[in-house]
Amino acid sequence: MKTALLLPIVSFVLLPLAVAAAAEPAGGGPAAAIMAEIANTATGGDTVTWVVSPGMRNEVTIKTAEGYRTVTSNGWPDHEPGQFPRRGNPNTPTGQQYKFRMPLAPKAAEAPVFRGGWWWGVALNGVPFEPGTGETWNNDPRSGWRYEAATGFLNLGLDEHNAHVQPNGSYHYHALPKGMVEKLGGDEKKMLLVGWAADGFPLYTSRAYSEPKNAGSALRAMKSSYRLRDGRRPEEPEGPGGAFDGRFSQDFEFVMDSGDLDECNGRTGVTPEFPEGTYYYCITAEFPFVPRKWRGEPDASFGKGGPPPGGGGRGGMRPGGAPRGILEEPGGPPQGGPGGPGGRPQGEPPVMEALDLNKDGRLDRDELGKAAESLKKLDANGDGTIGPEEYRPAGGRG
Repeated sequence: MKTALLLPIVSFVLLPLAVAAAAEPAGGGPAAAIMAEIANTATGGDTVTWVVSPGMRNEVTIKTAEGYRTVTSNGWPDHEPGQFPRRGNPNTPTGQQYKFRMPLAPKAAEAPVFRGGWWWGVALNGVPFEPGTGETWNNDPRSGWRYEAATGFLNLGLDEHNAHVQPNGSYHYHALPKGMVEKLGGDEKKMLLVGWAADGFPLYTSRAYSEPKNAGSALRAMKSSYRLRDGRRPEEPEGPGGAFDGRFSQDFEFVMDSGDLDECNGRTGVTPEFPEGTYYYCITAEFPFVPRKWRGEPDASFGKGGPPPGGGGRGGMRPGGAPRGILEEPGGPPQGGPGGPGGRPQGEPPVMEALDLNKDGRLDRDELGKAAESLKKLDANGDGTIGPEEYRPAGGRG
């Protein structure tokens, strides 16, 4: 086994411990910086920099100038991310270089806008939102059947913050960013701004004024206007077959006025940051979770520059076979990730299993001293090296 392999392995094992030990800086920390940004939302303001700790840290700068809001970040969250790699997701989070731009005075388009392969928006901590997945039925994006990440049928390794990691190391949210919401004080007593869509309209949690134009009305959770379709999917070879149960995005349909929100999962009304009213989006507890469409035109800075997500279009995969990730039986893990919100990951990564000799979930000095010998257990084919198929758990990309 090559010694160089130990460096990335030990790095990803120790990284969560370093993040957990980090303390917020004096002066209020991330939450204070976010609230300062919120205060400058409507009229524009100075740069806000949010830095959590030395080493791997959350770094985000939010500037408003010349009619645009610009969010520059390294994509690392302000909260401790879940442990990665993990069951359902073999990837390790790393720092990124993001620079997102959106208009300060967004305008609605004539019709809802959809773009495949784009980030949908960005949270106040600089971590992007991506509601869709790269996993499709039969590993064929042309099939039109795309798996959902947060409905409990395909385990793509979402952590307790409804996030996971792409192959390039980008940590991103598929639903409510729970750790960030907690740092902002929660949304029980106020509408809570959590980010910005690519078109410039604001993004809130699901709790909003029960009367859209009355800031004095009670808060309640907004309900999506999407529901499961009736009937069954087309059988093979035209489709995956089975009842519309929520495992695919296409299992849902929009039914106007069946909930509080429109097909973009938004509505128009007053908010704390926009007392005169604005169009705004909500992250709901049910599909679509994070909106799938935009009310306005998204800025090109949210485009990824590559093909749309798809099982057959990335990683050299060809159509055919099961999706990456772990298919769960109906009634499996609840929404919010493996083990449910705040739960422990289902199973440990193979490397952690090999190193954690006493199975206490931690690596002590003695175990680290025996790391080289312990890692030899992963050399399943006995060729003297450890390949990705041996040190990575089975998992997906979404």
